[in-house]
Amino acid sequence: MKKLFFLLFIVTITTGITVNALAQTHKDSIPKLYINKKGGITDRAGTKLGYIDKDNIVRNSQGAKLYFIDKDGNVISADGKKLGMAKKNGSYYNINGENVLNTKDLDEERCAVLDPQGHNVGIIHKNYKHHSCAIHC
Repeated sequence: MKKLFFLLFIVTITTGITVNALAQTHKDSIPKLYINKKGGITDRAGTKLGYIDKDNIVRNSQGAKLYFIDKDGNVISADGKKLGMAKKNGSYYNINGENVLNTKDLDEERCAVLDPQGHNVGIIHKNYKHHSCAIHC
């Protein structure tokens, strides 16, 4: 009887640890941010964080300007500071010229935003590929 109780105890603990580890891995693999085809920026829970307006300016949920991308691909903050460089292919480079984000086509409409290690940190509509930096900012 003691052996059976001990075996059940070990199986229960092992199962609990395995389920917890799998749940954490799954949660970490879910993209953190999304940009939909209308330019809306949301988190994984669907909370509206901001949007890209018709003039291609990124704003927070209250409408305050966060940044824009000039004709040369420079990402400029609301206060006029250069934050980095956005390439048309969806790559984003910080102010030091280091590659911070890349994009990978998922289907006809969506792209995954990948960090330098290849982890998916967001999903964006292809119309906003050059705004992958919104995921970073």
